[in-house]
Amino acid sequence: MLTIAVAKGYLMSEAVARFSEIGIQFEDDLSVSRKLFTIDTTGQYRILQVRPWDVPVYVARGAADLGVSGFDVLEEKHDAVIRLLDLGYGGCRLIMAGEKTRTFTGPFHDIRVATKYPNATSAYFQKIGIKAHIIKLYGAIELAPITGLSDVIVDLTATGKTLEENHLTIMDTIFHSTAQLITNASSFCLKDTQIRTLTRQLSGLR
Repeated sequence: MLTIAVAKGYLMSEAVARFSEIGIQFEDDLSVSRKLFTIDTTGQYRILQVRPWDVPVYVARGAADLGVSGFDVLEEKHDAVIRLLDLGYGGCRLIMAGEKTRTFTGPFHDIRVATKYPNATSAYFQKIGIKAHIIKLYGAIELAPITGLSDVIVDLTATGKTLEENHLTIMDTIFHSTAQLITNASSFCLKDTQIRTLTRQLSGLR
């Protein structure tokens, strides 16, 4: 049996749809099911429904053979996983944004940055040679520049609508993020044929 950890929400819904296209069926409707794991009708696959940030942890530590995780999570956490395939859905961007009323058009030294992605944010500012003070927040990131907590934010956006509603404008795109199929070295060795077959089938849907 292959155990696959999938992030709850949109990535889960889309993953189940993709699995269905290659013949992996589940009796439960995973979009509404409260079960934490579900086995497919053939007994060959087990799906774990976990929080997005936990997917690479389950995979890296061998509790799951495969995972479906956002590129953004992988870039932030740096867990020991192997990236098998860009699944091509769940597209969004990690961006830097600031208030439209501010006059600066780019980052500057000692800039204060609020974000849920401190590692990716630190790497970005190091790359462009700017000293930044990172403020880790867990939600409502858009409030930070409005209240004076930070100069800018670094956050994930799909449509930019929330930024627009809070009078923020995008200043730079740090990277684009899509769903990724991942595994660990042990599973890739022990279940090589199964994993390669599944990867090839999913790749054919792109």
